[in-house]
Amino acid sequence: MRILMLDLDTLRPDHLHCYGYERETSPVIDSICEDGMRFENYHCSDAPCLPSRAALLTGRFGIHNGAVNHGGMAADLRLRGIDRDFQNQDLTNGLFYLFRKANFYTASVSTFAERHSSYWFQSGFHEIMNCGKCGGEMVDDVLPTALDWLERKGESDNWFLHINLWDAHTPYRTPLEYGNPFENDPMPAWLTEDVVKEHLKHVGPHGLNEIGMYTDDFARNFPRQLGKATNLKEVKQIVDGYDCGIRYMDEKIGEIIRFLKEKNLYEDMAIIVTSDHGENIGEFGIYSEHGTADEITTRVPMIIKWPGMKKGVEKGFHYNIDLCPTIAELLGQPIYEKWDGQSYAETLKTGEETGHPYLVVSQCSHVCQRAVRFDDYIYIRTYHDGFHLFPVEQLYDLKNDYHEQHNLAEEKPELCAKACRYLVDWEQEMMKKGDSDVDPLWTVMKEGGPYHAKGNLAKYYERLKQTGREEGAEKLKEMYPEEFKK
Repeated sequence: MRILMLDLDTLRPDHLHCYGYERETSPVIDSICEDGMRFENYHCSDAPCLPSRAALLTGRFGIHNGAVNHGGMAADLRLRGIDRDFQNQDLTNGLFYLFRKANFYTASVSTFAERHSSYWFQSGFHEIMNCGKCGGEMVDDVLPTALDWLERKGESDNWFLHINLWDAHTPYRTPLEYGNPFENDPMPAWLTEDVVKEHLKHVGPHGLNEIGMYTDDFARNFPRQLGKATNLKEVKQIVDGYDCGIRYMDEKIGEIIRFLKEKNLYEDMAIIVTSDHGENIGEFGIYSEHGTADEITTRVPMIIKWPGMKKGVEKGFHYNIDLCPTIAELLGQPIYEKWDGQSYAETLKTGEETGHPYLVVSQCSHVCQRAVRFDDYIYIRTYHDGFHLFPVEQLYDLKNDYHEQHNLAEEKPELCAKACRYLVDWEQEMMKKGDSDVDPLWTVMKEGGPYHAKGNLAKYYERLKQTGREEGAEKLKEMYPEEFKK
């Protein structure tokens, strides 16, 4: 058997045509979707990049594996502890090791481990190919290596190839000469003139006034990536820039699929298409970033084409940590007792809906938040707002307000109470089940907050005052007086 995994960084599913997006962003991925199972409500348990892949690899929530931040003590996997064997059991039971244990030759084309100094991500691979651009590459930098590997080894049996592409990640990098296939397409309907006017008042990094984070600087070598936007036309450039990255990447993936079909490999092989997290493009007034524990950032695509398995759509709630036990069951491998995820192999085998009754998702790199995804709602609890002036409680009706514009927390206290109960029960269960008595969210808080918020407020305070947002600046100074003593 042959298995290809397309790990497409920063890809929000609602910007794929096969997930209902009006724009034709993904004809190749759509074709894979037609041949497989599409999971509608699939989430990373911990966002963004590093925490998400730590969870994916280990099959464990960040509250257990310890890697929830982009810096500090909570940016590395926890030490296994006194019962660590000659090899680390959490890694030898990691996602990629499962294929190796099942006698697959495993290979990866990815720069992720180097980008985040997270070399545990390479565990389980026989062969690792790194184009050396630390996540700054385009698909053009990756494709020759991937096609060369397939040319040399594709017709052999029992291989697993992981390909990691970054074209949807900021900075939006599609070459200008590619043009803009969405130039004449309308904006997403929810992004109106009035919404943009409100977003221009936003306080917090990655708003329209500071798309780059805390300043309006922009990288001149990436002309699609704006430093700021002041009107609806420029906001459309942001949307188009993101969608161009998806379409450009999709077309290049098409070269891989064509190769596989020409070699008569496609029909009998498995393909997994997924991402580490989504991308806020206006939600909460945030653009070109994945900095919250909301539906937009934590929801990811999952498409699985597997020979002999069912096709269709599965609507149950799933985590990325569910992939470990699912693959183990499909490959006849034992279930590791430390995994937090649950298998959905039955869905692939019979089409029967599986899933969790609710999800708890976390973010500790840009903000410190935990959210509960249940029924048609998402409840978000904020511990550190990352300088966005978020309220402690937020509640959104995703069926009627997918872009999270209307906070219902004050209107529906009974639903907030229900979600809080889910969150408390989950936290208690996780702390009882875990190997440590420390919740890494509180490690981040005790270190002074999430990595991308530390040490930036004093300068940002001055910028807010210079750009007509004095009221927000003073609120932040009142909330975070310690930031001004550094």
